[in-house]
Amino acid sequence: MQKTPPNNKEKFLSADDFIVSKTDNNGKLIYGNKTFIKLSGYAESELLNQPHSILRHPDMPKVIFKLLWQRLQAKEEIFAYVKNLCKDGSFYWVLANVTVTRDKNNQVIDLHSVRRKPSQKAMSVIPAFYKQLLQEETRGVDASLKMLNTILKEKGESYDSFIFNLQH
Repeated sequence: MQKTPPNNKEKFLSADDFIVSKTDNNGKLIYGNKTFIKLSGYAESELLNQPHSILRHPDMPKVIFKLLWQRLQAKEEIFAYVKNLCKDGSFYWVLANVTVTRDKNNQVIDLHSVRRKPSQKAMSVIPAFYKQLLQEETRGVDASLKMLNTILKEKGESYDSFIFNLQH
């Protein structure tokens, strides 16, 4: 499916909105709630069985998704600020919480993501921060990861505390 090029039109979630989606273990969408489908601009039939990355905005550093997949493969949850691309080229920001759903034998069944409106504080920091990471990423994802870790170390924070402190 061909994506529309990004434009500068931003969509916003309300404080009460929750976006929910589920993917299989390979990241293909198997469920999206009404808010998710409406905001994306796609029909449900266009989203299901597509990779969740159909919504990936080019302003998103790959290093954030590297962290996400590392955590999920370790069966751990992750919180991350994500800029998503809509079908019409517009975008929206979310604070995503991604977790694994496991069966009784501790095997991963699917991946579950709940997203909500990011704080103003986060939006005053994250876009410029991601731009820095993207610039460094021209040297490779590992260079971007090194920069991320250096910045967090200088702040005296873990990745998780950095994300949570921006939201609260």
